[in-house]
Amino acid sequence: MAVNIKPLADRVLVEPAPAETTTASGIIIPDTAKEKPQRGTVIAVGNGKADEPMTVKAGDTVLYGKYSGTEINIEGKDYLIMREADIFAVI
Repeated sequence: MAVNIKPLADRVLVEPAPAETTTASGIIIPDTAKEKPQRGTVIAVGNGKADEPMTVKAGDTVLYGKYSGTEINIEGKDYLIMREADIFAVI
């Protein structure tokens, strides 16, 4: 899906993975107890800074900090916008 947003500088737009709804043993997790996802898919990237080119690209699956980024809602979908430095790894 194409999003009409272009992050600036070293910022990245990430679509968080859905929160787990059941445990490995099959126990259903209520909405109030769900953990914030720490994994998502990069949707759009900025151009980077003059001395720091971007290392992630659209389509990458990434791991980021639990409270990283700013939550935004675009056309009914939730996204996070964060600095590339808040991303820990590409998986």
